[in-house]
Amino acid sequence: MGNSYAGQLKSARFEEALHNSIKASLCSGSGDPQPIFTQLYLEPVHYPGNMEDIKPKVDMYLPCGKPPGQDQLNGQASNGLEVDGNSDTSSPPPPYLHGPSPDSCCTMDGFCQAGRDLRLVSMLTEPIQVPAGFELVGAKSPSIPEHILVCAVDRRFLPDENGKNALLGFSGNCVGCGEKGFRYFTEFSNHINLKLATQPKKQKHLKYYLVKNCQDALCKGPLICWKDCKTRQFSISSESTSKPNSSSSLSIKENGGTNRHSCSPFSLSGRTQTPSSYPSPCQVGHKHPPLTLLPVFSSLFICSSCVVFCPVSSAMTSGPPKKRHRGWHPNPLVPVPPTAVPVPAIQPIVYSPGSVLATPTPQPPVAGVLQPQPVTAGETVIVPNNLLNTSGVRPVILIGHGTLPYFYGNVGDIVVSPLLVSCYKGNQLTEKTLSSLGLNSSQLLSVETVILLTLQYLARLGSEQIPLREVFEQIVLKAMLICPGGPSISPAQLPWLARLEASVSGGRVQVLVSQNSLGEGISESLRSLCNGPLHQQCLPTYVVIVFASKMSGNEFCVLVLGKYQARALAEGMLTTNEFLKEISYELITGKVSVLESNFKTTSLGDNLDKQLLHIQRQRKGQVIKAFQGDVTNHIPSQEAATMVPPSESGELLSDMFQIHSPQLSVARSLLSLVCSIADSGSQSLDLGRFCKVDFLVLVPPSHVLVNQTAHRIQQSGVLVDLGIEDASSAHQTSDQYVVRLDGDFHAKMEAFMRKVKQNPYTLFVLIHDNSHVDLTSARSGSVCHGELQGIADRVVNCQEVLEALNLLVLQVSCFPFTLQTRQSRISVHNEVHWPANTENSQFGEVSPKELVYFGLRDYSSSLRWGVASPILRCDDAFEKMVNTLLERHPHLHSMVIRSYLLIQQYTEAMMALTSSPSLRDHITPETLAMVEDLISAPGREGTRGRGHMLLVRVPSLQLAMLAQERLEDVRDKLGLQFCFAILLGSPATELSLPRHFANRLRAWQGCENEDWIPQTYEDLEGLPCIVIFTGKDPLGETFPRSLKYCDLRLIDSSYLTRTALEQEVGLACSYVSLGMVQEPRRLERVYETVVMKDYSLSLNFLSPHPIPLPSSGSLAENGVSSSNVPDSSQKPSTSSCPLGGKAGSIMMDYRTVPGTTSSSPCRVKQECDSLGNAAPCPSNTPPSCSSSSSSLSSSSTQRPSQSTQCGGGSKSPLVSPRTVILSHAAYNLLAGESGSQLSSFSLLPHADVGWSSLLRPRFRPNLQGAEQSLFYRQWTVARQHHADHEAPPVPHPRRLLLSGPPQVGKTGAYLQFLRILFRMLIRLLEVDVYDEEELEETITDMSEATPPARTQWPDIKEIRKLPFDLFPRDPKFRRASSVYTDKMPKGLKDPKLEGESQMPVKRETVLIRLSMFAAHNAFHHCEQCHHYCEGSPATQLSECTFHAFTFCSSVLGEEVQLHFIIPKAKEQHFVFSQHGSHLESMRLPLVSDPSLLKSPIFTPTTGRQEHGLFNIFHAMEGTAHLHILVVKEYEMQHYRKQWPNHILLVLPAMLNSAGVGAARFMIKELSYHNLELERNRQEEQGVKRQDIWPFIVMMNDSCVLWNAHQPHLTNVSLKTVLQHIEATPKIFLYTMCGTRKWSSALARCLPAMPFSRCHLHDFVMLNVDLTQNLQYDLNRYSCEEVDFNLRANSSGLLLCRFNHFSLMKKHIPFGGNKDFLVKPKLTVMENPAPISPYQYVCAPDSDHTLLAAPAQFLLEKFLQSCSHRLFPKAVQNNSNPVLSIDSFLNIGSEVSVCYFSSRPHSSNLDHQGLVFSGLLLYLCDSFVVSGLLKKFHFLKGATLCVICRDRNSLRQTIMRLELEDEWQFRLRDEFQTANCSEDRPLYFLTGRHV
Repeated sequence: MGNSYAGQLKSARFEEALHNSIKASLCSGSGDPQPIFTQLYLEPVHYPGNMEDIKPKVDMYLPCGKPPGQDQLNGQASNGLEVDGNSDTSSPPPPYLHGPSPDSCCTMDGFCQAGRDLRLVSMLTEPIQVPAGFELVGAKSPSIPEHILVCAVDRRFLPDENGKNALLGFSGNCVGCGEKGFRYFTEFSNHINLKLATQPKKQKHLKYYLVKNCQDALCKGPLICWKDCKTRQFSISSESTSKPNSSSSLSIKENGGTNRHSCSPFSLSGRTQTPSSYPSPCQVGHKHPPLTLLPVFSSLFICSSCVVFCPVSSAMTSGPPKKRHRGWHPNPLVPVPPTAVPVPAIQPIVYSPGSVLATPTPQPPVAGVLQPQPVTAGETVIVPNNLLNTSGVRPVILIGHGTLPYFYGNVGDIVVSPLLVSCYKGNQLTEKTLSSLGLNSSQLLSVETVILLTLQYLARLGSEQIPLREVFEQIVLKAMLICPGGPSISPAQLPWLARLEASVSGGRVQVLVSQNSLGEGISESLRSLCNGPLHQQCLPTYVVIVFASKMSGNEFCVLVLGKYQARALAEGMLTTNEFLKEISYELITGKVSVLESNFKTTSLGDNLDKQLLHIQRQRKGQVIKAFQGDVTNHIPSQEAATMVPPSESGELLSDMFQIHSPQLSVARSLLSLVCSIADSGSQSLDLGRFCKVDFLVLVPPSHVLVNQTAHRIQQSGVLVDLGIEDASSAHQTSDQYVVRLDGDFHAKMEAFMRKVKQNPYTLFVLIHDNSHVDLTSARSGSVCHGELQGIADRVVNCQEVLEALNLLVLQVSCFPFTLQTRQSRISVHNEVHWPANTENSQFGEVSPKELVYFGLRDYSSSLRWGVASPILRCDDAFEKMVNTLLERHPHLHSMVIRSYLLIQQYTEAMMALTSSPSLRDHITPETLAMVEDLISAPGREGTRGRGHMLLVRVPSLQLAMLAQERLEDVRDKLGLQFCFAILLGSPATELSLPRHFANRLRAWQGCENEDWIPQTYEDLEGLPCIVIFTGKDPLGETFPRSLKYCDLRLIDSSYLTRTALEQEVGLACSYVSLGMVQEPRRLERVYETVVMKDYSLSLNFLSPHPIPLPSSGSLAENGVSSSNVPDSSQKPSTSSCPLGGKAGSIMMDYRTVPGTTSSSPCRVKQECDSLGNAAPCPSNTPPSCSSSSSSLSSSSTQRPSQSTQCGGGSKSPLVSPRTVILSHAAYNLLAGESGSQLSSFSLLPHADVGWSSLLRPRFRPNLQGAEQSLFYRQWTVARQHHADHEAPPVPHPRRLLLSGPPQVGKTGAYLQFLRILFRMLIRLLEVDVYDEEELEETITDMSEATPPARTQWPDIKEIRKLPFDLFPRDPKFRRASSVYTDKMPKGLKDPKLEGESQMPVKRETVLIRLSMFAAHNAFHHCEQCHHYCEGSPATQLSECTFHAFTFCSSVLGEEVQLHFIIPKAKEQHFVFSQHGSHLESMRLPLVSDPSLLKSPIFTPTTGRQEHGLFNIFHAMEGTAHLHILVVKEYEMQHYRKQWPNHILLVLPAMLNSAGVGAARFMIKELSYHNLELERNRQEEQGVKRQDIWPFIVMMNDSCVLWNAHQPHLTNVSLKTVLQHIEATPKIFLYTMCGTRKWSSALARCLPAMPFSRCHLHDFVMLNVDLTQNLQYDLNRYSCEEVDFNLRANSSGLLLCRFNHFSLMKKHIPFGGNKDFLVKPKLTVMENPAPISPYQYVCAPDSDHTLLAAPAQFLLEKFLQSCSHRLFPKAVQNNSNPVLSIDSFLNIGSEVSVCYFSSRPHSSNLDHQGLVFSGLLLYLCDSFVVSGLLKKFHFLKGATLCVICRDRNSLRQTIMRLELEDEWQFRLRDEFQTANCSEDRPLYFLTGRHV
């Protein structure tokens, strides 16, 4: 209509452009012509470059408030460029024949020629004058497709709602400048600068009505219904019905490496969220927040005319349209002016009381706070009224790629689901995630490929399958892996390829190609649904709507129209709390009344109530006999109520408890974890400080579970074992250790935390059992469906619990997945997983009656057993009935419908089996078999009334109460009220059982307590009953052996997380007899080897039929194999076990076990949840039934000892797995992976967590616990309402996780853990100390010396009168040579020791409890001493200074350089030069110094950096002291690392192979030299030399405790001992002071003398001043202390032992002065033979094997082992000892040594009359002269041994001492140690006395 400005086109240019376009199209692979008019713009199109006015409006819609351009999705508005229907151009069209605009006119897009802004975003709140009869409409400009231009048009020229009655022509006004009277649309389009490339048409460019919303802001309204703008109808593609190659879809290549297609604006990731201050008005409370979905109720945003939905993605980005090449997808990060602006008005978020089925409610950010609501301009879809009623389906829109429109109208009848949206966001995958998946960015799929994959997946889904995200993700991932790049798919190719993929579905999947937008496709699809019943007959299941947008590429979404699939997807979006709330709403509001009316009649059409009343009247007050009869036997009700089976002693249940090996293994693993925490060095747990264990168990809010756990605690005896309670009170107090996490937890928890604070030396364990049940954050927790949420978070994660250093938290779970996220509070190293079941070969030749665990994986694998009656079944007949009812009642939740049908099935089954057999054909075989078994089992011979339990799972409490009420009413009217019980199993209440059933249980159990009532489900063992088990989740209750059937037919597609589904099936898990599963498992392995080979090659998505199909008609007993289990319903008389195989055996395992007797009563621990009971039970010991508060029988832990069922108990029946009846949806998921159906293992692990990545590797079902944990920790994150969402980045150090399958025995395991933890703590506080009595004391004539009075300190005069006891009496010298004394007793040595010198001696030790004054090793950590032995984390080693200390040794005749490593904190003990670089001396106190401890402590040590007792902080009572560790140079770094706060004295490197003698020598030499330095230094300050303290303490590294005997043995500190000794009067006159060695004999009798002069060792206080000229032997490896003591005594020096102090030495099996490993110097043999001590010496210059060991060590070992050859006359001859001059060497325990000093004025033993059997001269010096030797007398044949450093000095010594005069030498009697010359061997010569 009309003409536009004429464009100036040049003919030549047009022809050239046309030619180029045709040529390019011919060369191209697609039928896409190049845009011609794009090349013909006479002038470029200008776009407004300044967007300042709208930029600030972007942030509020960006996830997490990120700035525009970051992480924004390329979700261009669906109102893309509008072009002709036959145009495939991908560039914006040029202006249509534009002539030159009038001068000074505005030509800017979005503005009229007068320069006024017409864009909707600018005119939202502008006052617009609209003349009468005019409407405000929105026009679309191809130049700025993201904007709508506001126009006023005469409504006569606009169509009505049916697209009719629009006048031809046009009449409109410009609302910008106010110009009126435009009569031609061409003229009007030029005025508003539409710049069209084609003939302007109002039908094409006037798109929307504009309306005011409730904030009075102008917004986009419904589409203008032009008649010629409809999209195409559903096209049923029938051209190709052949199935394409399954691999063809996977070979579609993506578009090169530059493909970066746009992605959906909806995010499943918890990392992008709507800012809390601007909640999305369309957010739905789905399991994957935050999502942009439909609003929950229409009252969320109510205005007079519409409801506007504003997705988070409304702030989208785009730029000016640019010309781009075909196949190139636009970058999603190009900025676009946003279309959403804030609305000034503020409206609160409100909730309306309505259904939450379609659209769950979002949580309000803050209750009652007004939130500003953004309103977005964009495309709108009107949801038709009565859509659900008309079509019978609530369509589900699966978000695909692109922007969905806004919905208003009847929004409650549609659901928007983000189920598959994450699969389309490949371009959001990070490089790290891609690399972990084995991908790179070039392998990302194009949108076209993803569309085809989606179609392929949907086309191959079964009619009763629903799309699963996890399945499709694996398809996408596989496509990425096997299709790296390839040719792109053009827009022209996509439609026919899509229809080709859809063609294999047989019409279930259809493709709709929309020409204008996704919204138009959706709108048209919804409108077609309402066209009447005719269309309903051929509705497709899925409609894939594709729109080729010119701006954002291909967009698509999926419309789910299948009634089953749409309902399942909608219900699957609700959380458990939400659908339970929905069910409550439907029941309360009466929505179920229509459904109820259907069930008021029986399946035969009779009135149910009337028929039941008729049956009741017919019975005339009589009831069916409860047992010992069948349903035809009627007796008076009074008689039936008093019927009780006879009690037999053989059936008494034991109360024994056992611990089984898996539980013990798990308990030890937990203990090992606790020890590793303590050893980690993090100071988070110090086990050494605890001496007691206490605990508290937290359980979910279930009364039955509390009773069950308390009974386990009572049975286990753990309270008595831990010493918390005595045996008499433990029975009544066990329930105090269990807390139910409900509203009443505060008191018990506060009392527990008070105990934790008040008892710092008790280790408390807080056990959170079934910890997966409620992990809601305390912040978001609330009352949800009657249950408080967030309580566990408040308890377990409260600050008090986290900070208590004496509290461990153990979380126990069957389904720990929600605890194993990226934010987990539990370290992956702190997990213990139940050991996996291995093949049955592990059981060896065990009995088939042995019990093994049968769990979830076993149930899944049982489907491959190929038996007639599988134990995992799907009731197909029931499912068909359900589907029929679901179609009739689309408004109701499917669980409501399933529940009513289930009630009807059980009702009619009871009627059919008692009075109305005609109903049998209308009951499913599964239902009929279960009810028949329930009624008939108690009447079978030998059962004594015992029957089976039938568990019916009804999650909704209201539905469960309804079921109980209806079924009880039917049961009573049929006269079955005494045959079986119907119980409501609710966690909120205790069990309630009629008295006559309780009496029956008591009779079976032989309990005489009439007040006893069952408190746990296990107490119902053997009782025929239906338990209607309700509650949101199963909470861990254990069921009895008699549970035979689990009816889970209500568990359907609402349970689409792994935890939700598996915990339901976990109710059936139990221990079964090995014989019942051995043969089927063997068949299963054969099946796998045959079948799985082909199965593994299948790559398509086809779903094969599950195998085997459930048996639909068999009423046989639930045997695993029909061949070996008799059918009791058909031949009860011929069965050897009248219970009928497995059916009866499920009740219990009756086994005859003979009683055992023992002299002392012992408790057998059986700690197991439901582990079967092999406990021997004496038949003559009745259980205690004295208290009604205790559970009498727990069949999981008890067993009757004798059976009267099966032939008088001669044969024990086998225990079989329970039968599980499932819904079709649950059955498919548990049937294992096959085709398009994954197993339950691959589902989202829990509703409270989300996947951390859009794609992830496939979850392999064979992953074990630890691998599974690592998978979930990498790929899942906690959602915002999860308690771990804001967890600290570092896991809590004192938190453990125990995971194991349901009902496997975890309770018993953690109770055993408590027991062994307590034992270990006691063991940690105990050490092995040597307990050896001193060797026989010398018989001393005390008449010569007056015993001193019992005083605290010795009197120097009295001490001098005491003789020195030369004999070393410490038992460690038992294998050393005895020192001869004149009063030596006869036969001192044990003759048994003869010839045993080579055998290692096992020294006697005893366990001693550590006191508060003990010395500790490196494994001790506590708050008091960690600063003492541990460095700060920042600077452990850098804070130490390294100092050399040089002095001249008179003994060595050379300078000695030692090194000190001094921590900064210890530098005050030393004196440094003025510059601080040179160490001058170590400070010594004055005698008069008031400081408590004066003596520096030296500890020589080697090889014990971890085990040496160097932490003497507690032993010194925290008093300041100087402690120096003396270490070898090569071990310096090890000690420095372990003890960074200790001073180290490092010996020279030449002493690395030296013995302990070298360390003692250096300590004494250093100490004397330092004493002289200090005397000189302090003398300059006016201090007298004699006032400097001259004592040091030398203490071994194994000294652990000190005791005082005054008069009773008391443990004292090292500080007390040192203080006491240092306070000794005239202490300077003593050379050495020490204490005696402890032994248990000391506790029986006091020491005879308070002080004595004898050998001192291990712990000595040494006066370095008096011993200036006395040195330790530098070369010695053993007995260096005995040698030093003898020389000190002979020099007249005083040694005093304080006998009222004793020292305990710890047995340390590591390090110390151990023997060298003597081996050949040059090893040529791989396994050299052991070298005997005889080979340690050899003849000089011989070819003997030279050894790699120090010469002195070889000599000492040779002498102590071969002394009987050197000194044959001395062996076992105490009267004739070997004379050793100036030294003591150990020459064997059979030889006595007489020590003699050659020094002048030395005191020696009187040798007059003593004849010696040998002479030993060891490195003798010039004091030994020939005249001295001639004073001694020797036996004839006595032997001589002279030892020198080399051969030359050996010869000189022989000559100097004139030994040849009395001794005969032979050349062959010269020997050397077996060293090479560079190792400087020692030489010795032997001779005989002549």
